[in-house]
Amino acid sequence: METTVVGHARAGLTAAEANRRLVADGPNAVAAPAPRRLAGRIGRQLADPLVALLLAAAVVTTVLGDVPDTAVIVLVVTINTLIGVLQEIRADAAIAALDRLAAPTARVVRDGRDVVLPAAELVRGDLVRLEAGDVVPADLRLVEAERAAFDESALTGESVPVHRSAGQDAGSGTVLTTGRATGTVTRTGAASSLGRIAALVSRTKPAPTPLQRRIAGLGRVLGLTAIAVSGVVFAIGVLAGEPLIRMAITAVSLVVAAVPESLPAVVTLALALGARRMARTKAIPRRLHAVETLGSVTVIASDKTGTLTQNRMSVQQAVTADGARYTVAGTGYAPEGEIRPTGGDRDGLRRLAHAGLLCNDAELIPPGGERTEWTAAGDPMEAALVAFAARCGLETSACRAASPRVAEQPFDQATRRMTTVHRLSDGTYLVVRKGAPESVLEPVTDADLLSAAAELAEGGLRVLAVATAVTAEQPDPSDPPRLRAAGLVGVGDPLRPSARATAAAFEASGVRLLMITGDHPATAAAIGTQLGILEPGDRVVVGDAGPPSSDDLEHARVFARTQPEQKLDIIAGLQRRGEVVAMTGDGVNDSPGLKRADIGVAMGSGTEVARQAAELVLVDDNLGTVADAIGEGRRIYDNIRRFLRYALSGGIAELLVMLAGPLLGMPVALLPGQLLWVNLLTHGIPGVAMGAEPAERGVLRRKPRSPQESVLGDGLLASVLAGGFCLATVVLAAGVTAGRMGLPWQSVMFVVLGLAQLGVALAVRVKPAPGTPRNWSLLAAVAVSGILQVAGVLLPTLRTLLGTEALSLPVLLACAAVAVVPGLALRVVHGLLAGLSARRART
Repeated sequence: METTVVGHARAGLTAAEANRRLVADGPNAVAAPAPRRLAGRIGRQLADPLVALLLAAAVVTTVLGDVPDTAVIVLVVTINTLIGVLQEIRADAAIAALDRLAAPTARVVRDGRDVVLPAAELVRGDLVRLEAGDVVPADLRLVEAERAAFDESALTGESVPVHRSAGQDAGSGTVLTTGRATGTVTRTGAASSLGRIAALVSRTKPAPTPLQRRIAGLGRVLGLTAIAVSGVVFAIGVLAGEPLIRMAITAVSLVVAAVPESLPAVVTLALALGARRMARTKAIPRRLHAVETLGSVTVIASDKTGTLTQNRMSVQQAVTADGARYTVAGTGYAPEGEIRPTGGDRDGLRRLAHAGLLCNDAELIPPGGERTEWTAAGDPMEAALVAFAARCGLETSACRAASPRVAEQPFDQATRRMTTVHRLSDGTYLVVRKGAPESVLEPVTDADLLSAAAELAEGGLRVLAVATAVTAEQPDPSDPPRLRAAGLVGVGDPLRPSARATAAAFEASGVRLLMITGDHPATAAAIGTQLGILEPGDRVVVGDAGPPSSDDLEHARVFARTQPEQKLDIIAGLQRRGEVVAMTGDGVNDSPGLKRADIGVAMGSGTEVARQAAELVLVDDNLGTVADAIGEGRRIYDNIRRFLRYALSGGIAELLVMLAGPLLGMPVALLPGQLLWVNLLTHGIPGVAMGAEPAERGVLRRKPRSPQESVLGDGLLASVLAGGFCLATVVLAAGVTAGRMGLPWQSVMFVVLGLAQLGVALAVRVKPAPGTPRNWSLLAAVAVSGILQVAGVLLPTLRTLLGTEALSLPVLLACAAVAVVPGLALRVVHGLLAGLSARRART
């Protein structure tokens, strides 16, 4: 099939004209959802069932003329609402920042040169180039199409790709699945195909993450438990002769105080801000659940090129048809370089370089603006061939103009080759085929070149073979005449300096690194050995040999000659074994695997469809960034569990104090205002600050957690119950002792309860790694809350509102000393358990 072309301006728009149209038409972006209004945010906070209970209690106290309780309830509701709104705004801002970082790009012709721009900067009349895997960035009228098939399911729901030719339209949001195309932008933004359905998209709310759903379920259980216990407290108080209204308000206050109503907000904020922290390390989560999933990853199925290597491909070795070998030197994609040996007849070398330049869609972009070095537009391996041709003295545009392409068969992953047909100046046609040596060369006639290819592969080079033929008539590129070998090129892509350390870091953290590549088994083995994941005698699993066995899935670390569809089999097999799999990919054929994996990781330089299918995008294409992201995911999950340990211990303590108080001669151990005040000071600012705790020492040296594990699992529930019992025991003991000494026992219990909970906040702090700064915001929050707690018995106004009595300095010091006990006990027990766990790990 020939390329279909209609007339168009190949130089594209000028930058000045594009800017003028951008100002006139606006950015190429669908309408963003309307920002949440402040009134709506406040309304959502006040609609919370626990807050609604408090507001109802405030109405009752107002009718009864109970000014102190009314004032305390209104103050608590106001401050809690303020904190909730601020948390929501911060979370929304973090997510919006991630959306901006993950914005799509497009390859456009401006001023006669190919440039890569944010898709939002496209304007009507722009000339856009598309390759397989690209998402159509705006409505296009195709002016050139070569076997172009588009997945239009985003617009029509039809999953079968539709073939398009020059003169037809391609709608924004569709995906070019095969072939290549060039098109002129006809509609952008809200006027485009995708823009017209943007209203439907904007009304779709993102689903909560699995962790958010588990936390919401936990909140419901806690709420029902607190209501049941509060009902018992209410009944005991009424039977003891306490006023009915006072006990009803006490029961409501106890429910609100015992349940950490800020928990969902803390979780959402921790995930959003954690995602933003990841983005600063060049790992952009596109969905919040990626943040929590990273903490439980057990296997990473990684591609080689660009993730483990530097993605700075260059031809390092060349072998011509007559067996002559050349060593090529050069830096990156710069056209300058040296080829040795320097003497002799180089016609064969130039023919090889010329053929590789023609059977090629890449362009080299010179330094300019913020670019300090030569870069590639297109496939990095093809760009390496363009640079190789320049180092052989060939000029790209002149060669391509002298031998225009008239037909082609784009690269096919199944055949591992690409074929193009070019019209020569004498009217004959040149056929060029490049690809994997075994798919281009003949086993018998090219046996020497095949042996040379194996030798290059064993040196860790990626080998391409090139073959050509000249015909009098234009041939079909899918069935050309017999081709003659032009030679081989060995393309090197050095390992990233940090790659071996990254592999070791994964090993230490209990994550098994697999390298899955389409390269020759010898190339894959060489790279695996350099990485340190392949030991002498280890087997390299070859995709051509069939699906991997159960033993391969359990022990193999390197997979070669693997087709994208075979990655699905590997991922599915690993998941059946209970593994949590992260997969990296960059091509259109990788998108099914990225979706199938528990977390898909796309390369920032890869295709747009791969980025859209993934949950995490690596801006720098560096797998080491994933190790950092796993550590961040574990830090976030640890901090959520840390907040649960702190908040739930306090809530259980309050329930136990109110339940056991009447048994010890205290009909109402704490007044409603006192409960709400303690809840405000302990669950408010300290709870938010706790989410900023740094990672624990050795966070990447422990095994991943199981995704099936409860958020209260791994001993957390027992720790919460023990902490709550310890807190309640200390508070009740302080109250009984104060009563026997003739002191205001209720005020003593109020002070001890608040300070003891703040002491627990300090006890659950992280012991960071050397060089990691402490979370001073938590210390400041605890200090401020502690001062306000003591102020509740010192300032006359607060004493009136809270119903407390003044305490002398010696009594306050005694309260502080007693309040230290629960936190100190928790810290000692935690240290003993950590030491025991470390000894078990060593044995």
